[in-house]
Amino acid sequence: MSARSVEVDGHTIRVTNLDRVMYPEAGTTKAEVLQYLLAVASLLGTEVRDRLLTRRRWPHGVAEASFYEKNLPRGAPEWIPTVTAGRDAVRYPVLRDGTPRAALAWFAQLGVLEFHVPQWRIVGDEPLPPDRLVIDLDPGPPAGLAECREVALAARDALDALGLPTFPVLSGSKGLQLYAPLPDEGPVTRGITPDGASEVARSLASALEEGLPELVVSRMTRSLRPGKVLVDWSQNNGSKTTIAPYSPRGTALPHVAAPVTWAEVEDGALQQLTMTDVLAREGLG
Repeated sequence: MSARSVEVDGHTIRVTNLDRVMYPEAGTTKAEVLQYLLAVASLLGTEVRDRLLTRRRWPHGVAEASFYEKNLPRGAPEWIPTVTAGRDAVRYPVLRDGTPRAALAWFAQLGVLEFHVPQWRIVGDEPLPPDRLVIDLDPGPPAGLAECREVALAARDALDALGLPTFPVLSGSKGLQLYAPLPDEGPVTRGITPDGASEVARSLASALEEGLPELVVSRMTRSLRPGKVLVDWSQNNGSKTTIAPYSPRGTALPHVAAPVTWAEVEDGALQQLTMTDVLAREGLG
């Protein structure tokens, strides 16, 4: 087992098995995952900052077993901030300003690929109201990104009508996600709770299903999903999380939950993006 120490923003992190292949189909190694996370730390850090951070770990790569982790493990560096939350008193890591690069490097050492967060932030120990709405468009084969595109454009128009501009993100898995910031003083969003955000998202999903019945389903029932796009509104629930933009995914290829532009969605030539693609797009390669 090869091991060495790296210095990241004043913190010493012991790393091992950097030549381990995390994505066998692409040959992407643990070292390359670490390099990606360090390169996008400011972008990914902005997305997860002040949010309870749930991780999904693949210690031996995506061809092997994975597991979700909420508690920060024993032996974690003291400089990673934590918040204890929930009825089970989970000790979550919460990345604050100044910690993302070193913390992401430490997580990469553990085999973390995916970073999941709720739609609300926490200051001190106090959760704030949700600051964004998320709609997850999940296609049931044979539907794919082309069908997600059509639903996304309809969802954008509906949310625009509510005064909620949206931002598209390729999920890195099969579909597309839409994020809509929730302004503190908006007529729809003033004082909104997670339950209120869920209701707005549920109403949107129902309206899309009514308007595009051949294409959209708003219920999780598996028998209804083949050939349609599930408009998953449930991730606005206060206890739910969503993959963070710029997070890698534990897919066969090293895909990323990658923000794209509406011009790209309108163009229609969408495909899931890899770590290499994202680094090139952001000028970080």
